[in-house]
Amino acid sequence: MAELAEDDAFEGEVIRDEEFSDEDWYGDELVDRAYRRCTFSYVDLTEAVTRGVVFEECTFGNVKFNASRHTDSAFLRCTFTRCNLFDAEFIGCKLTGSVFTDCELRPLQVLRGDWSFVTLSGADLRGVKIHGTRMREADLSGANLTEATVSDVDLSGAQLRGAVFARSDLRGSDLSAFDPRTVELAGAIIRAEQAVVLAQALGVEVR
Repeated sequence: MAELAEDDAFEGEVIRDEEFSDEDWYGDELVDRAYRRCTFSYVDLTEAVTRGVVFEECTFGNVKFNASRHTDSAFLRCTFTRCNLFDAEFIGCKLTGSVFTDCELRPLQVLRGDWSFVTLSGADLRGVKIHGTRMREADLSGANLTEATVSDVDLSGAQLRGAVFARSDLRGSDLSAFDPRTVELAGAIIRAEQAVVLAQALGVEVR
């Protein structure tokens, strides 16, 4: 997985402090490059592909990520505002510390990777598919994950107050941060061992 080190060591091209506005990158393929503290405004990345690309502390405003595909790329401590990620796919990507505000995030597919400390509070995530991903201490408070697939996901330490997981598939995920009194779980699918974790969260002694 690509990642820009503290000393800026990176084998590909590194672009710093640039502003990209009203640009058409439709279907472009970005490979082995890094953007640091760059601003993207009204950029069209529809059907774009990234592989081994790093975006560090970048700002995305009104950017179209529709049907884009990202593999082994990183969006580190980035800010996404009013962006459209309709049918976007992230495979083995790292998004630690990134914040999503007023974004269109469905349908969305996330496979593996690290989304720890990501802020998705209040997000509409109905029907999204997240599998095998690390989401430690992510902020999902008030998010709607109705009928979502959130399987084999590490949600330890996540903020979940007011989140809705109705009819979602949570099998194999870490539910240690779930409080059934503050999270909607009606119809959710879990495994027997996960039910024990939820019972213990309610103070029930399981023997």
